[in-house]
Amino acid sequence: MINLGFLGAGNMGFAIIKGILEKVKNSGAQTGDHSNSISLFAFSRSISISAYEPDSGKIERLKQLGVTICSSENELVSKCEYILLAVKPQTLGDILDKVRPSVRSNHVFISICAGISSEFIKEHAGPGIKTAIVMPNTPAMLGLGASAIARDQEISDREFEFAKSVIECCGIVREIPMDKMKEIICINGSSPAFIYLFAKAFADYAQEAGIDGGAALELFAQTLTGSAKMITDSGMSLEQLIKQVSSPGGTTLAGLEKLYEGRLEETVRSACEACTKRAYELAEK
Repeated sequence: MINLGFLGAGNMGFAIIKGILEKVKNSGAQTGDHSNSISLFAFSRSISISAYEPDSGKIERLKQLGVTICSSENELVSKCEYILLAVKPQTLGDILDKVRPSVRSNHVFISICAGISSEFIKEHAGPGIKTAIVMPNTPAMLGLGASAIARDQEISDREFEFAKSVIECCGIVREIPMDKMKEIICINGSSPAFIYLFAKAFADYAQEAGIDGGAALELFAQTLTGSAKMITDSGMSLEQLIKQVSSPGGTTLAGLEKLYEGRLEETVRSACEACTKRAYELAEK
């Protein structure tokens, strides 16, 4: 039996729990009427999901999924070998200090707390623990997440594969080096906000041009989805994809010229650099 505990079950934590249960459902696994002990499709052993969440409103929705509710952080840590950290980063240090007496050397901490390092977790929870650090993004709430994950030197291959599979229940996961976890934030963690701002500019133009806002936004959103699939599935480079849309002397080139004049690529690079710089600043605090 693998015991997976969630310290915090806000939007992201709840999304991961739902993702696990949905994967199990789709794989044809069965659950007991009064138990959340489930057979996760990727593992030979069953998995039990528990959570500690102080918000009573969030507790109710966890119960509806069959999640075991713990009365304290220490109860959760004592019960579970894998702990998924899904609390606000600014509160994590105090929480880990509180549970430290319950932490054992075989504990694996999976953190989705933005900007929190493996060193920070070990400083507060204990030096002997194992960690996997995750940078998820909000589309995980729809099962369409894109998460970066890194491992420390202590975690075993089997433990890391379990941690990775948990996050994969909400989308794709790609492993990157631990020392690049701050640099990746702008690529997948913060970039949805940048994309939404980009979309807003098109929606605003549509409104100014007298086009129905709902129709324009649906068309643009579908264009984003289709363009993303072209990036991943067409086999063409980004330069080739741009050229494919850009007929000589046509409308697309006229628009692209303005984007080049506005130095869009440099602006995006500056946004990424500012995002990364802030991540390092927050880590120092």
